[in-house]
Amino acid sequence: MSRSIRIDAVLIQAVIAGALSFAHLHDLAEAAGQTGWKAWAYPVSVDLLLVAVWRRLRAESSKLAWFWFLVALVASLGANIATAGLLDLDHVPAWLRILVAGWPALAFLGGTLLAHTPNHPAPASNSEPRPAPVVDRPKPPERAPETPTPEPAPALPQASAPAVPPALVDHARKLATEHRTRTGTDIDTATLRARLGVPEDLAGAIVAQLA
Repeated sequence: MSRSIRIDAVLIQAVIAGALSFAHLHDLAEAAGQTGWKAWAYPVSVDLLLVAVWRRLRAESSKLAWFWFLVALVASLGANIATAGLLDLDHVPAWLRILVAGWPALAFLGGTLLAHTPNHPAPASNSEPRPAPVVDRPKPPERAPETPTPEPAPALPQASAPAVPPALVDHARKLATEHRTRTGTDIDTATLRARLGVPEDLAGAIVAQLA
């Protein structure tokens, strides 16, 4: 059974814009003295930086991501404008040669910061619940003295906490540190129990040692 092919105008525009921008970046890098495979590596570097920015913006809209987005956008648009006849590609100025030569290190720095800078969780709200208003209630009538009730039987001694191996405590501490870095809060007993796959009493004993 044949399937109908749906042509998306936005996708076609994206392919055209990407191909032209790729070619303009290549032409500018080649005019600046980067010949051969090096000229083709420059548009790939710009596109990879845009991909890293897009992935970071999907996770968090931060000033760092928007800064590197503007850097990559200026590099792409600058090449399009420079190759539109406003710049003599046979006599590229020295400052532009310096920018083209320094772009790989700049793009590597931006990609590294975007990939390895941790996301900042949303700050918790500082608003505290308002206390409930105090309402004066009438005093209950005095009761007649009650007969003393027998004392309850002494409670049975509780079982001692299970022994936790030091290696398991070290592993749990790593999980707790990772959880605190990712969420900004201490790990609870239920989460630690699910991550370690241990009984509830053993998870409680581990949490008590991590406190």
